Amino acid sequence: MNSLLWVLQILGALVYGASAVMKLFMFDKISADVQSFGALPREAWMALGLIELVCAVALIVPAALHRQPVLTVAAATVLAIESLLFIWVHVQYHEIPPIIMSAILGLLMAFIAYGRMVLSPIT
Repeated sequence: MNSLLWVLQILGALVYGASAVMKLFMFDKISADVQSFGALPREAWMALGLIELVCAVALIVPAALHRQPVLTVAAATVLAIESLLFIWVHVQYHEIPPIIMSAILGLLMAFIAYGRMVLSPIT
């Protein structure tokens, strides 16, 4: 279980890290192609990108260093909650593939949070 959680944490960190970079540094280019980016102001997307970047780091570093591993659980929980926001945004614009992707990522983050809290905690 520990190995599976590590693989999922690394994959989640990569996906959310890439998403954060797009929101923070490529917003104008991305927002022109994605209609739902108009649902929130630019500052909100930037804040969400910053949250994603911090959480992507927190998915790996605290657990790897065995220092404050509860931060890994917190990061996964925050990203799971954030995915609910993204699902709501994509529902408003009837964007089915992003709804599915957000739901899968949200469930993945919820599983990581549960796994690191109950199934295979890092001590």
